[in-house]
Amino acid sequence: MKGNRALYLILVLMGAAWGLVFTLTKIAVSSGYRPFGILVWQMVIMLVASVVLLRLRRMTFGLHHRHLLLYFGVAVLGTVFPNYFSYIAAAQLPAGILVIIVALVPLFAMLIALVIGYEKPSFLRLSGIGFGAMAVAVLVGPEASLPDPEKVGYVLLAMLMPLSYGAEGNFLTWIKTRGHLQLPDPVQILLGTSLFGLAMSLPAALIGGQFITPFQPWGLPEWAILAASLLNWGAYVGYVWLIGRAGPVFAAQVAYLVTGFGVVWAMLLLEESYSPYIWAALGLMMVGLFLVQPRNNRQSMAALVPKPAMGKDAQ
Repeated sequence: MKGNRALYLILVLMGAAWGLVFTLTKIAVSSGYRPFGILVWQMVIMLVASVVLLRLRRMTFGLHHRHLLLYFGVAVLGTVFPNYFSYIAAAQLPAGILVIIVALVPLFAMLIALVIGYEKPSFLRLSGIGFGAMAVAVLVGPEASLPDPEKVGYVLLAMLMPLSYGAEGNFLTWIKTRGHLQLPDPVQILLGTSLFGLAMSLPAALIGGQFITPFQPWGLPEWAILAASLLNWGAYVGYVWLIGRAGPVFAAQVAYLVTGFGVVWAMLLLEESYSPYIWAALGLMMVGLFLVQPRNNRQSMAALVPKPAMGKDAQ
């Protein structure tokens, strides 16, 4: 019984940490920092944290050629693309709306899996996709759902974030079955992905004039970048650990907690308030999440959990 309580506690802590990342992202972009500049330091922080943990565990890290495609794919689909879109949207939209949008990850992942044949059609799970579509329609449809009706375009832009994460989940399924490749340790994946992500984001930040120098007085945005990167890294490591202890279906329930905590954190720390339309969209999204959740432990864990805006996500 005590062991079960500990697992639930870890699940709650993961949901709270990942949910807080959205509020911290909003704070980070409030100073005018641009996407590639934030991405550079996100990658550096996650790289250093991964190296430290691997050293503490006395594990080596080898860039095996068979894993290079894995690191590159996860860096593109799970870091650079989704974070770029989310940072742009975060500067224009409330954090609470972003956390509702990111809950589309399992729905997009399921839709992509159906199209490419990884999943068979199921009435319940197709219904979940339908509820997700209704949630988006409520979110962007009525004028009262957004602070400014002209922000609808940013909602659609933000939806590229969960679409990218959903594609990443299916990419992981593909690469795991391709040649029966055994995936490395999750911390090794984080390290390899951070290296590729840094290689892509640093030149873009320098060329585009987006680089953020650490040699300046630190304010709330700078600390928000640091905190969000560490929280996301720690939550991901805990997520993979939890899968090993309790299975992917149990760990996938963090999806509800991320969405719920994300809205609560935004209300408490950013003093955001929402119209009844947004609450209705949240309710529809929760129903959609419930319907697309896998029903057995044989399901792939690649596309089960929503990844946060400053997220790293490789299973």
